[in-house]
Amino acid sequence: MKGYDILGNIGVVKFGKGDSNTRKKREALLIMKSNKNITTVLEKTGKFSGRLRTLKTKHAAGINTKEALYKENGCIFRFNVDTCYFSPRLANERLEVAEMVKPGERVLVMFGGIAPFAIVIGKLSEADEVVSIELSRECNKYALENVKRNKLQDEVEIIQGDVKKVLPKMKGKFDRIVMARPNLKDSFLDSAFPLIKKNGIIHYYGFYEENKVDELKDLILNEAKKSKKKIKILKIKKAGDIGMRKYRYRVDINVLN
Repeated sequence: MKGYDILGNIGVVKFGKGDSNTRKKREALLIMKSNKNITTVLEKTGKFSGRLRTLKTKHAAGINTKEALYKENGCIFRFNVDTCYFSPRLANERLEVAEMVKPGERVLVMFGGIAPFAIVIGKLSEADEVVSIELSRECNKYALENVKRNKLQDEVEIIQGDVKKVLPKMKGKFDRIVMARPNLKDSFLDSAFPLIKKNGIIHYYGFYEENKVDELKDLILNEAKKSKKKIKILKIKKAGDIGMRKYRYRVDINVLN
């Protein structure tokens, strides 16, 4: 067994290649025994893939379900493990971003998923409005449920659609934009820059090897130049590892004009 993630009531495990079904079953039951909150263990049989970042798992032990109920930062989320991307490893990241939000801000979350960023921000900050946009209809369904579950109907708005098509139709600009983007070639900064207020902040997430972080910085500077935006990069920080010497980075960008 290579390790596992805990998603509330579900443990998602990556077993070794040569593990027999008997050994997998035994280890899955041990996970449930050592973590009383876990009632289901799923075996991870594929990586997150595609634009919607879906996962492939199969039942290993416990209740046969793929629907997780997960709690973090005083919030609660329900989602399907296979059809909706969710990383519990970003819990501290979501808290950190929420703590940066100032009272009265209008916040946009792009690639919002089941709305964890939007809901944590809506719950823990004094933002005036939080808007979350997600392409997946399945994730959007859970996002709407999660907003109600956390009693944030007046604070968080959920929009289903492609950000490239949705953003040009939006009215007004935002004080802060969270770009919790998937690992795609498109930076989507050309869609974000027109909607950020003067002196607003963009939290941009990129996936790079440790020795290629300068490429991330150059990308942002070039995209800003194309959009005729003056920017100041306030901070670049590791926001979690995603592979061998490859990390998710968060770049805090101050847009000056």
